[in-house]
Amino acid sequence: MISEKKTLQTTLGKINVNCSNPFSQKVNGFQMSSLLQDLVAYAGQLNVYEKSNDILERFLGIEISTMQVNKVTDFYGLNCAKEEALLQPSLKPLKPDEVLYVEADGSMLFTRDNGWKEVKVGRLFKSGDCIDPNGKQSCIRHSQYFGHLGDSKTFTSGMDTIIDNYKVLPNKLVFISDGAPWIKNWIEDSFPEAISILDYYHALEHLYQFAEKVFSDKSESEKWTDQQKELLLESNVDDVIYNINILGKESNAKAVNELINYYDSNKNRMDYKYYKTIGAGIIGSGAIESAHRTLIQNRMKLSGQRWSIKGAQHMINLKTVYLNENWDKITFLSKMNVAA
Repeated sequence: MISEKKTLQTTLGKINVNCSNPFSQKVNGFQMSSLLQDLVAYAGQLNVYEKSNDILERFLGIEISTMQVNKVTDFYGLNCAKEEALLQPSLKPLKPDEVLYVEADGSMLFTRDNGWKEVKVGRLFKSGDCIDPNGKQSCIRHSQYFGHLGDSKTFTSGMDTIIDNYKVLPNKLVFISDGAPWIKNWIEDSFPEAISILDYYHALEHLYQFAEKVFSDKSESEKWTDQQKELLLESNVDDVIYNINILGKESNAKAVNELINYYDSNKNRMDYKYYKTIGAGIIGSGAIESAHRTLIQNRMKLSGQRWSIKGAQHMINLKTVYLNENWDKITFLSKMNVAA
C-alpha cells in the first residue's frame, strides 16, 4: 500500500487545486487543510520549528515556512485552553484499591521580557499505573499533566478542577511535595483531609546539608546521617529532632535551629512508615522532576531559546494535551473553524 502511494505521487507530480475546491478554503485563518494543520501543530510541539519544517517536508513533500509552523502551533496552543481541553480528566476512574497521587513543583523558564520566570507543573497518576505484575514499584504508565507560567492562584485553581473531576475520597488522594509554602498552603486549604507527604528525599537533602556544617569528619557524618535516615523511615521524627538537639550543644546553633524548625513544621507530613503501606508506597517526588523534563525542558529550554509569556503558555498547553494523550481535542479543533 505504501509503495503504491509513492508511485502515484511520482507519476502525477504536482496537482493544481482550483480556488473553489474545499481543499483551497481557509480553515481557522490558515490556507491549509484541517489535516495539515493538525500535523503541523503536532510537529511544532515535538521539536523546534526549524526542524519541524524539515520533518514535514520530508514526510509530506510540502514546504511550510518556519513562521507558518510557529503560527499554527501557537494558534492551537491558545485555543485548546479556551476549549478546556487541559482540565478534562485523562486517567481512567480509580479502582477501589487504588489511590490518586498528585505532585506539583516549579522550575524556571527564560522569557524575552521578564527574564527567568517560574513554570508551575502538576502531575497526577494512579497507584495502579505504577505497579508491575509482581506488586513492585514500576515506571508510571499513564499520567495527567498541567502547567502554568505565572501565579500560583491560576495554577492551583486549574489543579483543583482536575482533581475534583475525579471525585476521589480524601483517604484515596495523596499529595507528595517539597517544603514550598505555596504548595503546602494550597493542599491544606483545598484538600485538608487528603494525605500530604513531604518528599522523603527532600527531607534527607536538608539532613545532608546540616551534617556537612556540623561534622568535620566525613565518616562520622555518614554514620550519623545513616542512623537518622533509618529513624525517618520508621516515622521517628521526634528522635531525629532530639539527636539534632544533642549536636546543637557543641556545633552550629543556627543550622540546628533551621533544621529543627523545618522538621517541626512538616512533622505531620513525615509518617513514612505508614505512607509505604498505602497505594504504591511512594514517598518521593521523582515523578514531578521527570514531568518538568518531559513537559518543559525537552522542548522549551534548548540552547538559545527565549519565549514570550503568551507563546510559552501556548506551547505548554499544547505539550500538555499531547502528554495527556488527548490529541483528538486538537484534531477536533482543526475541523471546527474556531477562528470563523
